[in-house]
Amino acid sequence: MSVKHPIIAVTGSSGAGTTTVMKSFTHIFRREKIKAQIVEGDAFHRYDRNGMREAMKQHERDGALNFSHFGPQANLLEELEALFAHYGESGTGKLRHYVHDEPETRLYKQDAGTFTPWEEVTPDTDLMFYEGLHGAAVTDSIDIARHADLLIGVVPIINLEWIQKLHRDQTMRGYSHEAVVDTILRRMPDYVNYICPQFSRTHVNFQRVPTVDTSNPFTAREIPLPDESFVVIRFARPKGIDFQYLLTMLHDSFMSRPNVIVVPGGKMGLAMQLIFTPMILQLTDRRSRA
Repeated sequence: MSVKHPIIAVTGSSGAGTTTVMKSFTHIFRREKIKAQIVEGDAFHRYDRNGMREAMKQHERDGALNFSHFGPQANLLEELEALFAHYGESGTGKLRHYVHDEPETRLYKQDAGTFTPWEEVTPDTDLMFYEGLHGAAVTDSIDIARHADLLIGVVPIINLEWIQKLHRDQTMRGYSHEAVVDTILRRMPDYVNYICPQFSRTHVNFQRVPTVDTSNPFTAREIPLPDESFVVIRFARPKGIDFQYLLTMLHDSFMSRPNVIVVPGGKMGLAMQLIFTPMILQLTDRRSRA
């Protein structure tokens, strides 16, 4: 944690909607004129797209059937912790980008599924914003969570998460239904051991819960709409949170526990703006006074 160089980390599994959350923060940064260093979790995978395919085949030949991006072996978690540590200490560090698709291919002038060269973070930023799988990861050898000033979890209930992944990978990436199901099954041990524990370390969790039947996610024809769901927002440290203000501003919301507010799914973006704007301004105010 750092006063002069604060770090915000959003963590959630693939298909959970963390990218959507990043868009909400981008709006806050632009409105409040905050210069943020964006860090993509995908950039800290150990292998590029082709390399991951070969690594998976090799692990299968060796009898390791659960090798996945959710686990530490497929990621550069030591390098990610070093970035968090260096940024917190001096606002510096090394990062790179993962080229996802055709627009980014044109932007970075290299093939999709590859990494750009390592580079220094942008100088004189107000804070660092991470979005990915391991923003609150802790293992025997690393502790990334301890470096973050604000940790946020994005956790749809598991059936909804699977529906989102199935639709994304089949529609946008061209994978077969069977291939996506195989991926879900293969990475389940890493999900249980390395993804789920992070949500006990986060300061705020957002969990979208559909109000329509998702009992068999593998036959669902469409993703439940935001208006067909609620978002359960849990605060690890509720002191200082003006719940009455949130209830007034977020119509049809209610408290389910002393540290939990439930809001309509369509108001998730507004809820994030109301909750995190004052938190971010507090971080930047502490930075300016320091």
